[in-house]
Amino acid sequence: MEDKRKYFLALNMVKGIGAVRFKALLDHFGEAEKAWKADEIQLRAAGLGPTTIENFLQSRNAMDFTHVAEDLEKHDVKALTWEDSDYPRKLKEIEQSPPLIYMKGEVIPEDDWAIAVVGTRTVSPYGQQVAAELGAFLAHQGITLVSGLARGVDSIAQQAALKAGGRTISVLAHGLDRVYPPENRALAADIVSNGALISDYALGVPPESSNFPPRNRIISGLSTAVVVVEAGQRSGALITAEFAANQGRDVFALPGSIYAPQSKGTNRLIREGAHPLLNFEHLIEALDLELMTMHKTARRILPEDATEAKVYQLLSSEPMHVDEIGAQTEMPIDQLSSTLALLELKGLVRQVGGMNFIVVREESAVYKTETDHQT
Repeated sequence: MEDKRKYFLALNMVKGIGAVRFKALLDHFGEAEKAWKADEIQLRAAGLGPTTIENFLQSRNAMDFTHVAEDLEKHDVKALTWEDSDYPRKLKEIEQSPPLIYMKGEVIPEDDWAIAVVGTRTVSPYGQQVAAELGAFLAHQGITLVSGLARGVDSIAQQAALKAGGRTISVLAHGLDRVYPPENRALAADIVSNGALISDYALGVPPESSNFPPRNRIISGLSTAVVVVEAGQRSGALITAEFAANQGRDVFALPGSIYAPQSKGTNRLIREGAHPLLNFEHLIEALDLELMTMHKTARRILPEDATEAKVYQLLSSEPMHVDEIGAQTEMPIDQLSSTLALLELKGLVRQVGGMNFIVVREESAVYKTETDHQT
């Protein structure tokens, strides 16, 4: 196991260190290894309290990196840091993005346009029908469905998506060495074959009630929009909707009877500004998912032009200013601007502010270089 990853894993396994404290440690120490090897005085200076420091020191004394690596391999789980190129792009953009996630299965570039479907566990026949039909509809549109594998709306929508030949991603509130609820083991196995299971909790972490609210930020973070099919007044789906709104994602809610307890939460969301889900086509129109199809098509087109390949190969995950790109490629600014615009359309590069660009690597693609064209 490479050093950088193993220290991310180690910090992630300390009880009391979530995304906020993890980032604070990285900001303070500069890298995960220095944070992991810090003494008590340094940890206190980094902002950790006495209880967290005690947990930290106990975890460090008990850490067996070889065992951690073997456990990941045993359960066929990948650990991705937010510095890895295959860390989900949309998730990296949100506030409090998890520094480390665990994954079984695969996330592909087309999952950037995923839609989350969430709702109550005590779903009505009306909600069951909508969840199933919506899951199948998204699959037929080639749109990945994100949910939480919970009983009720979540599992109904995900089963329907898979049955229709679609992809789905489940975000779990525990380690990926187990499945909760246990009756969804077969569904989880199908998801691994046609999507991914994701968690920011280490192997061995049980499905404690306190884990579920924070994991909902990942469900919304992976998604272009969140659809709440049914939700009571205290439903966890409302927490997902709140995260989505704070992350700048669109929120849709299914209107229901004013007398139905399962619709009190969704009706309140609509009153507070969520889009009412009146038909599935409305979802497509509101999100301009026709543009998504254009992006997907363009992304499959390899940069046949040597100019595109030259720019693409120069960029990395570290932001580079357009002036520096121009200096290294020796391209006129108009030619460079048009090349970057086309690469952005294909989803191969992304502007991250201030005319800085990064590459979006896709391992399955093989790009033609100038040498290829000469031969």
